[in-house]
Amino acid sequence: MSAISLPELLCERARSQGDAPYLVDYRGGTVTYGEADVGARTWAAALRTLGLGAGDTILSMQPNRPGALMSWLGAAWLGAMDVGVNTDYRGSMLSYVVAHSQAATAVVGEEYVSRLLESLDEGSKLRTIVVPDAVGALPDGGGVTVVAAEDILRGPAPREDLTPPSPWDICYIIYTSGTTGPSKGVLTPWEQLHAQTLACLPIEELGPDDAYYCPFSLAHGGGRMPAYLMALVGGRLVVRDRFSGSDFWSDVRKHGCTATALLGAMSAFLMHQPPQADDSDNPMRSVVMLPLLPEHLEFAERFGVRLRTTFSMTEISVPIVSDWDPADHRSCGKVREGYPGVDVRIVDEHDMEVPEGSVGELIVRTSEPWTMNAGYFRMPEATVAAWRNGWFHTGDGFTRDAEGRLYFVDRVKDAIRRRGENISSFEVEAGVNAHPDVVESAAVAVPSEWGEDEVKIYVVRAPGSTLTAAELVDWLEPRMTPFMIPRYVEFRDDLPKTEATLRVRKVALRASGINEHTWDRLAAPRHNADR
Repeated sequence: MSAISLPELLCERARSQGDAPYLVDYRGGTVTYGEADVGARTWAAALRTLGLGAGDTILSMQPNRPGALMSWLGAAWLGAMDVGVNTDYRGSMLSYVVAHSQAATAVVGEEYVSRLLESLDEGSKLRTIVVPDAVGALPDGGGVTVVAAEDILRGPAPREDLTPPSPWDICYIIYTSGTTGPSKGVLTPWEQLHAQTLACLPIEELGPDDAYYCPFSLAHGGGRMPAYLMALVGGRLVVRDRFSGSDFWSDVRKHGCTATALLGAMSAFLMHQPPQADDSDNPMRSVVMLPLLPEHLEFAERFGVRLRTTFSMTEISVPIVSDWDPADHRSCGKVREGYPGVDVRIVDEHDMEVPEGSVGELIVRTSEPWTMNAGYFRMPEATVAAWRNGWFHTGDGFTRDAEGRLYFVDRVKDAIRRRGENISSFEVEAGVNAHPDVVESAAVAVPSEWGEDEVKIYVVRAPGSTLTAAELVDWLEPRMTPFMIPRYVEFRDDLPKTEATLRVRKVALRASGINEHTWDRLAAPRHNADR
């Protein structure tokens, strides 16, 4: 089952249903299939004038708008690799991605241009910033040219001589959280995007009348898969900058949305809103909930939807899926059947399978080529380590029961997941350790009342320091990506470490949890709960 790339698929849709709506901005405005195809090929022509070609990288730091999809697909027509940058990135995290990606060109929303310019260091190769939504005067980029997109799009005609991407070509790079080192850029082939997309919702149950509600950024696969899914069935993709619990159901009703995905915190926000008489009076039919709430069946009944869950990562192709409305919220489901030939094992540190019911690391492979990641960009050693023995090692602890149901237990790695964002403990620690009064620190995940995790940081202060938790957070706020800033802070005289290697024993720190010595920034009067 070989994939057809999204740029080529849009060409076909433009011929067969060019006037049908494809991309809908929640604020207003619709792009048809024909307009999306022309837009993508116009972007290809414009990016070509900037020197982009096959194998090049291009940064994309944009709000979730229809235009962001078209600049991605324009780059794809050229064989260039779009690098989605989280719009919350700043400081060292942003500097790292810009430098490591080696991108000479970036497409950046106007509100993020100054922040991007401030992050550039000697490792950056950035030479041109294109601004799609430029309104006023653009800032002086120094040695970087900053140009409004309309200035480069108005000249060239849509390219007609383009060769569509092959299934093994890289459709984008997403930087996913590092654990023992910096974040890694995952190389995602078009065939992998195809395999991922087909697992989420049954394609045979969708059609031109369906609309997918997507509040996810292009910095995540969750923002890209729906664009491909709706093009496969000829439906509409409704895009929004970011999730809003108060506006979710009004958006769904206004735009006739029939399918979506919800992360744990999103589901909890919706479930904890006061019940309304018309909760179930909406067009939504199918929700992929990641993970399932304990009260997921109550959620389904209250809002009149059906639910399923899956387990996946940026690197893999949704190897585990559940049935609709499963009874047990703790299970991720069973091994996915059919294409792309998924095989999973739960193994010990030597890659030997553990007995049923025992905890081990989940490893994955597929029988179809290019349906999983093609490695980590410019990180050959990390690629080899992740793919040892021909299996991709997820770093996640799982168990399996006698019926084949799989259960996520804990992260073998030290990544933290907060409100849908994967957070590197390594990068949190690096940011905290930059404070002049901090000797060392250790970041761990602690349970959140909204599902998923919160970030807790254990800090060892310099001798004689009187640094407080509030002062530390104040110092971090302008320097660290907001969703990475620890919620909980605890000072210690030292950190528990292994005798042989002197590595921090995070198992012991996680066991400490939230205690009487832990400061909670959300409980501080000057901090609000949405941080």
